[in-house]
Amino acid sequence: MDRTVAVTSAPAEDTLSASFSICGEDRRMNCVVDGDTFWFKGEKIRIADIDTPELSPPRCTAERVKGEAAKARILVLLNAGPFSMSTGLRDEDRYGRKLRTVSREGQSLGEILVGEGLARRWDGARRSWCDS
Repeated sequence: MDRTVAVTSAPAEDTLSASFSICGEDRRMNCVVDGDTFWFKGEKIRIADIDTPELSPPRCTAERVKGEAAKARILVLLNAGPFSMSTGLRDEDRYGRKLRTVSREGQSLGEILVGEGLARRWDGARRSWCDS
C-alpha cells in the first residue's frame, strides 16, 4: 500500500500593506518609481521576477508609453490590498535595491504584469523595449 503524501508549501501570508503613491522628489516612503521598482517603509524594492520598460530615461516613445502603463498598473496592484514579499536567490541587486517577489493570495504581481504585456519575466539580461 503506497502511503506517499504530497507536501505543498502554503503561500506566504499577505500581511503587508500601505497607501502607495507615485514617487516625487521628497522623502520616499511608500511610492512607486516605475513598473518594477517601489519604496516600501523606507526600503527600495526591485520586483525580482520581472523587467519593465525604463522611464529614466526611456530610449523611445514606445518604451515610455509602456513604462508609464506598467508604473500605473503596479501602483493599482500594490494598493489593491495586503500582499507578501519573498526573497529569491539574492537579497539585493548591485544598486542596493532589495530583490523581492511580490505576491497576493499566492499570485505574483509581476506575473500579472507579464500576462498583461507590461513586463517580461526577468532572465538576467536587459533587452530593448523599442523593437518589441
